[in-house]
Amino acid sequence: MTPSSDIPAAFRDALAGLEEQPVTGAGGAFDECFGCGPDNPHGLHVRYFKSAAGVVSPIVIPARFQGPKGSAQGGIVATYLDEVLGAAVLRATGRPAVTGEITVRYVAGAPLETPLLGRGRLVNDHGRYVDVEGELTILETSRTVAKAHGRFFPIGG
Repeated sequence: MTPSSDIPAAFRDALAGLEEQPVTGAGGAFDECFGCGPDNPHGLHVRYFKSAAGVVSPIVIPARFQGPKGSAQGGIVATYLDEVLGAAVLRATGRPAVTGEITVRYVAGAPLETPLLGRGRLVNDHGRYVDVEGELTILETSRTVAKAHGRFFPIGG
């Protein structure tokens, strides 16, 4: 599935030609996940698109998640990055995964109500666990606002 009409127009060029990666696996265990779950009415509903390097995720952080004036609360930024890294694991291994650990480096405030791109990719597959990395950038300027490294444990399969 390619970017649909419900994706904000600002992302159309960045996602052009990319296939959406649905939230799958684990027998519906993630359906109500706060980050990626399509069935969580209060969730972030993070979406992912397959790229050559891993995944790309269009993100607009709602104003209700404000931390410092005009910027997202840090835990919300970490949650978005956690989701992007988990999607990178699914893309690389074909299996959903749970977070073992994640480290986030905040580089700049993540602006609210602004198109951001999350990117995630596999760094190393150790078999029982995988290492992934990613970043969150401002779409218009490509300025990095946060970077993350994580160790995830694929489940199922």
